[in-house]
Parts: sequence; C-alpha cells; structure tokens
Amino acid sequence: MSISETDARLAGGPRAERTAPAEGARVRPPRPSSKPNGQWKIDGRTPLNGNEEWKQADGGLAVRERIENIYAAGGFASIDPTDLHGRFRWWGLYTQRKPGIDGGKTATLEPHELEDEYFMLRVRIDGGQLTTEQLRVIGAISTEFGRGTADLTDRQNIQLHWIRVEDMPEIWRRLEAVDLGTTEACGDVPRVILGSPVAGVSADELIDPTPQIEEITSRFIGDESLANLPRKFKSAITGHPSQDVVHEINDVAFVAVEHPELGIGYDLWVGGALSTAPRLGERLGVFVSPDRVAEAWHGVAQIFRDYGYRRLRNKARLKFLLAEWGTEKFRTILETEYLASPLPDGPAPAKPKTPGDHIGVHAQKDGRFFIGVTPVVGRVSGPTLTTLADLLETHGSRRLRTTPHQKLVVLDVAADQVEPLIAGLDALGLSARPSVFRRGTIACTGIEFCKLAIVETKVTAAAAVQQLEDRLAGLDLPHQLSLHVNGCPNSCARIQTADIGLKGQLLPDGDGGQTPGFQVHLGGGLASQDREEAGLGRTVRGLKVTAEGIADYVERVVLRFLDERDAAADETFASWAHRAEEEALQ
Repeated sequence: MSISETDARLAGGPRAERTAPAEGARVRPPRPSSKPNGQWKIDGRTPLNGNEEWKQADGGLAVRERIENIYAAGGFASIDPTDLHGRFRWWGLYTQRKPGIDGGKTATLEPHELEDEYFMLRVRIDGGQLTTEQLRVIGAISTEFGRGTADLTDRQNIQLHWIRVEDMPEIWRRLEAVDLGTTEACGDVPRVILGSPVAGVSADELIDPTPQIEEITSRFIGDESLANLPRKFKSAITGHPSQDVVHEINDVAFVAVEHPELGIGYDLWVGGALSTAPRLGERLGVFVSPDRVAEAWHGVAQIFRDYGYRRLRNKARLKFLLAEWGTEKFRTILETEYLASPLPDGPAPAKPKTPGDHIGVHAQKDGRFFIGVTPVVGRVSGPTLTTLADLLETHGSRRLRTTPHQKLVVLDVAADQVEPLIAGLDALGLSARPSVFRRGTIACTGIEFCKLAIVETKVTAAAAVQQLEDRLAGLDLPHQLSLHVNGCPNSCARIQTADIGLKGQLLPDGDGGQTPGFQVHLGGGLASQDREEAGLGRTVRGLKVTAEGIADYVERVVLRFLDERDAAADETFASWAHRAEEEALQ
C-alpha cells in the first residue's frame, strides 16, 4: 500500500522509507480551533490546563529544597500531591507501581491507587560517560537504598527502584560528590543528552562530541529559563559514522558530517519522537560547526518553549509543531529569531558502515581497545555494578559508557587484557560475544515498577531470549535482528523502529478472561549498516502474541524469513517484512 509524498514526509521525514507507516504513525498538529493552543509567543502565557498552572506557580526545580528539608524528615505521607505527581520528576523521581496490581487496572485506577510509597530514581548520565568511581557509587546506592535494583535504559541513564524519600538527601550527596546527579532527569525539561558511547576513543570517529555535550549541559541544564517546556525535550549528539545515538527519534539531534568546504561539523535534525503517534525526525539541511552546536541546540529548545503547544499534553511534543510548520519554516524561525546568523547549507550523513551498538572488541585511536557488552534486556544490579567497577580497575580500565541500546562499552583496555577481561565480564552476565537474540533484545521497565504498564516485560523478554538461544543455537542469520518489548503503547522500548516490536496489551484467554500479550510491529528500524534510511514498522490486522508465545512466534517468523528472503539481494528482515504477504507474518 502506497502513501502520498506528504504523508510519507509526516511519517518519516525527507529520508524516510517510502512504505506504509505503522498504525498511528501520521502526526498532525492540533485541529484548527477557536481555542488557543497555549503557544506562548502567539497566545500569551495564561495557563490552559492544570499542569501549566502548577508549573507557572512554582517550577519543578524548586521542589528539591522541600524534599531535603521537609519531605525527607516527614516521610511519604508529608508530600504535597502536586509535588509528588509533578515537580518530583524534575529531580528524576517517579512513584513506582504498587506490587500486585494487574495490568487490567492500569487504566481504571487513579494514580494514587496505583502508586507505592517508593520511587524510581533516574541517574542522569549525559553522553553515557562514567568512571569506575562513579559506577561504584551508583552500585553502592542501589545496594544500600534500592534493594539492589539497577537497569540500564535506552537513554543512557541508570534507573534504581525502591528508593525512599527519606534517603534522597544522602543519595544526592553521594552522587554529587562524584559529579553525578538527577537534575532534570525527568519532567518537561531538556532530558539527558545522548552521546556516542565511543566519543573521543574510536579510531574512525569524525569528531569527538564531548565538548559540545559538556557546553550544553553546563550552560542549560538546571536553567530556569528552560525548566518549563511544553513536554519532555530529548537530545542526541554523535561524532561517529555509525550514527549510534538513535538521532531520528529525538527532538533535536546533531550527526557528524564532513562539509566539502567547511570541514567536520554536524547535520541538524529536529522533531523526532515515538510514543503513540510516532514521527521520525527531519533534517533542516544546515551545517552546524562545532562552535555553534550549543547555540543551535538552545535555539531549538527556545522554539519549543515559545511555540510548542501547551493546551493538550498529548499534542505538546515538538513533532506536532514541526508537522504544522515543515522544515523550511522551522529553519527560518530558528535563524531569524534565535540565532546570531544563518547557518550554511550542509550535506546529509552517509550510510553507516558499522553497527551502532559497538558490541565486541574494537581498536581505539591510541592503540588500546574498547569492548561492548550486553546484559540481558538491560537488567543489572547494584552488586553487579560494584563488582564491575572492581573488575575493570583490575584490568587497567577506569572508564566506561552506557549506550542507547541498554548496553555498556568498556574503554582503555590493553591488548593483553582483552580476553581475561571478557572472561570476567561473562561471569557477571555481560557478554561481548552474545547471540543475535540477546544482542538485539531490549525491554522497558514494564508492570513490575511502571504505573503505565499493562504487562510484564523484563522477565518475559529474558525468558524469550533464553528459549530462542536454546532452540536456534547455531542459526546463521545474515544480519542483526532487533526485538523490542514494551509494556504499554508509549514505546519507551522503541517498538516502531525494531525488526520485531511488541506492544503490551491484554488478550482474551479463551475462557472469558484475559492474559498478557502483545501487538506485533514488523520491519521498523533506524539508519544502520543494513538500511540507508529510518522507517517505521508495519502492523498486521489481528497479529498478536501471548507473553508465553513470544519465542514461538519469533522462531516461526525468522525461519520463514530465511526460507523466503532474496539472498542474492542480501535482503534484510525489515525489507522482507514490508513486502511479505500477511499470511507469512502470522
């Protein structure tokens, strides 16, 4: 089924794959209405909903003082409800789900009925850059205050659970003593800046983006002028040709390119985001020199603040504004209202030649090596992180990186330490040579802790990986395969950009009840060595699998792909999934 040029652009931008978009992929701005949309530069700053009222009355950053001086002493019962469900997010804190509440009640219970008196705490790690000292501190906090929980996220952060408000002053003291923090880790603010996990070390990077990431974070994170945005604002910067920061699904992203006259700089993308109305970002067609990245980033953030839709929160992301304006108007507003001077035209990034997850052993520019490893679906633990810090130091490394794929990259490993370190990492459940299924599977938090979830994800996905490894050991797949498992429609695990994406929902069990299951998305992906352009997956009417049936389904569809693919054309799973008949995908 074809779609028009306009709909293709809205679904995926100028470089989007020209295939039918996934269900819900068409992003449109709010319908014309006599009501204002809450755009500050057009409608004024009068709040149009309850969220906008409390954000203007007392910003989210202000709540830290109350946490330290009032709530830590008074406990959970002392917390003001607006602080609890709103401002706490500005400091990386969400109440977690109360145990034992099944997914059928997610949409029917009020937030206070779903929540426990414990918190998820998101540790912000800009660029994914960590030292072993910092890792050891996070591990100790997890062990002492979080019942040993720790998850690597697909935004390069580390999340802990079972955190009590009484412990937050001490947790902040420990984090900030090693230059870590939780400032604006959540909320309607500039979230963590994704950065290439191999910045500054890879032998084939075009440019090290670390100085640009550091300038943005030092100048603008915690800045009150950007602490009340319409919704979250996600950013990414990479200097590596593998395009390893999922730039197409960020509100603003900078991807390294080489300009024929101006040298190395960045291509600027805007307006990407997934959730229930996915939209791939678009190039503005400009070249941003390294010294202007912070200025351009700040300009895009201010456009979002000043022109973003605030009346309806489900229409408040930057992608909806871009859908109305288009790239030409967006660039004009950026250059005429927010930048000191226009930006020159620039080239598009070249197709990646290497995987962007950096799994395995790779040469650094200084003669040492970095090693990319994967846990199972991002799940680690406090003791694992502490032991990992010790292990790395024993083998001469004091630096590591988190990745946008729920993985880790260990830096600065001498040649004679590579294999001994890999053996030690394996013992911790961190594989440098994983199966295709372990490598390609990620999962969101799921019903174990998330109040929005409908089904369990981490244990379910891990079980599926194990079953697939047992059943298909030795299977020779021609390319990597991604399996993304999400517990609700919000797509924190990026279901629309996976070869196989699973969206959590409850399915009929055949006996009048319900059982956890998933709607299947097929053939999505971001730019990689296997595909030149990003594209969203397709759905097939009625194609759903139970939680227990994931491995059965994946095995069946992968074997069908191998049987039907065009090997002469080196056809990928995603290409096949988009052309295959629906019966072949069941």
